[in-house]
Amino acid sequence: MSTLPLRVLSVIPPMTQLNTPYPSTAYLTGFLRSREVTAYQEDLALALVLRLLSADGLRAVAQRIDALPLEKHTQPIQAFVAMQARYLATIGPVIGFLQGRDPTLAHRIAGRNYLPEGPRFSSLDVYLDEEGGDPLGWAFGALGLQDRAKHLATLYLNDLADVLRDAIDPRFEFVRYAESLAGSQPTFDPLAEALAAPMNLVDETLRELTDAALARHKPTMVLLSVPFPGAVYAAFRIAQAIKAQDPSIVTVLGGGFVNTELRELKDPRVFDYFDFVTLDAGERPLLALLEHVQGKRSRQRLVRTFVRDADSGAVRYVNLVEPDVAFAEVGTPTWDGLPLDRYLSLLDMLNPMNRLWSDGRWNKLTVAHGCYWKKCSFCDVGLDYIGRYEGASASVLADRIQTIVAETGQTGFHFVDEAAPPKALKALASELIERNAGISWWGNIRFEKTFSPELCELLADSGCIAVSGGLEVASDRLLNLMKKGVSIDQVARVTRAFSDAGVLVHAYLMYGFPTQTVQDTVDALEYVRQLFENDCIQSGFFHRFACTVHSPVGLNPDEYGITLKPLPDVTFAKNDVGFHDPTGVDHDALGKGLKKAIYNFMHGIGLEEDVRSWFPFKVPRTTVARHRIERALSQRG
Repeated sequence: MSTLPLRVLSVIPPMTQLNTPYPSTAYLTGFLRSREVTAYQEDLALALVLRLLSADGLRAVAQRIDALPLEKHTQPIQAFVAMQARYLATIGPVIGFLQGRDPTLAHRIAGRNYLPEGPRFSSLDVYLDEEGGDPLGWAFGALGLQDRAKHLATLYLNDLADVLRDAIDPRFEFVRYAESLAGSQPTFDPLAEALAAPMNLVDETLRELTDAALARHKPTMVLLSVPFPGAVYAAFRIAQAIKAQDPSIVTVLGGGFVNTELRELKDPRVFDYFDFVTLDAGERPLLALLEHVQGKRSRQRLVRTFVRDADSGAVRYVNLVEPDVAFAEVGTPTWDGLPLDRYLSLLDMLNPMNRLWSDGRWNKLTVAHGCYWKKCSFCDVGLDYIGRYEGASASVLADRIQTIVAETGQTGFHFVDEAAPPKALKALASELIERNAGISWWGNIRFEKTFSPELCELLADSGCIAVSGGLEVASDRLLNLMKKGVSIDQVARVTRAFSDAGVLVHAYLMYGFPTQTVQDTVDALEYVRQLFENDCIQSGFFHRFACTVHSPVGLNPDEYGITLKPLPDVTFAKNDVGFHDPTGVDHDALGKGLKKAIYNFMHGIGLEEDVRSWFPFKVPRTTVARHRIERALSQRG
């Protein structure tokens, strides 16, 4: 065991998001410092993108392109080569603009003569008016200069991401980077092969950044928090670089992906990169690990931790049951050490609600641990991050908020709960108003009847600007089967109450749920159309239902009329499981129409059309009355 003083470095691996730090390292660093542990944090996701999207980074990309045979020059590569000098001249200023450091550049960007325009700009053709005029005039008008420029600059960066994918790394994405190597991948083989392959420019850059972070902080332990499959490959590359640099540095893997998909981990090769893999809330396992590396706790007394047995080489799960650290005692997250002035505010979609996920630097905070409802049949309700519900008082939450504002100088908050509890939100809103906190906030909720017009007004007065929530399959039969605890009429009234209070509303939607018929799908789209038409929701997204092994559907498929397909032997990731639905509906074909429809609805297009027009094949007429939502709204109270 190490006799060196503990120095813990928490790392955000690529890719998470570019406009604000993923909160796990802020939580862990704040918690460790509250326990007087020397702790630091790094966002290597942001650092990697800023290094690649620089003049030097693009020169390195150009060198790799020069070595490619011409037949591999895709349309994005051809555009980059043709306008290379302009890309090199503009990349630095554009990044500065998106970081908010050079707002006057908006005039040149919006003029459409400054940026090189690659294939992604063809999306603007969709918005050309009949006279061939300003394609963005409807969205930004005469004065929306900054947002117009931000949208054009985002298209420019997306062009460059396409170049990186086509010329350097076919797995490259700004968010879902190489996720197919990890998500529900039963064996470690694809990841092992990728990690053994020669490093490309992205890999080499990530290694350089990792080495620099080690030199800066000289950690004795590095925590890699992996929230999504799209951050797994880079996390392993970082761990590989750490072990090559100094094998004595203890590497620990945790986070949402691990908690969900690696619960049955058996492959010892994972431990060539990581010394320990921990499950669920990280505070208690981390305290045990810190005691272990200091020689104060044996290996047999670790908490929720996978290890590789030194003698047999087999993977063992060690779990000395100890109480978790109470949510009220985890400390206040800290962003100290993260370059808050270097994050990129992007504007992908021209929708005021949708932009919140990519635009602006939000302080991420949790109102309560877990979900107070924890009944939805598609959700992993048995896992700790859902099933263990625990709150904190409004005064504790408000204290955390004020501490964070004082540290960051920024008053925007994104509450990242699975579903923020209305009772806690009401108490917090009253506390924020009492303190004149002056923050803006948004978060995820359930569209339940507790959210009365009066409560929605109170939340808006406290700074609530937007909410998102699950309508899922807009069908009362299927909502009951899901145990969602809401009805369509109720959702309409709640969402309209938020809209009337000036709060934007996003609906998470789902298709392909067990026993869902084509008629159900058409009817669901009609409900969604009417919700947009009646200004109940401003944004939405259709997700394809995936059956997971930890959900009630996966655990009790007979109750939902399906049979699960057998899984292969799992030694690595286990989450999604295929199933046979006797309805035999081609949900993938329907999904294309659903996504096209909602994209248009979000831009105010096609709200008067028959919903059948969005499908390229014949579907049945909706059975939903044309004014069903309007009638539901008239019956409120």
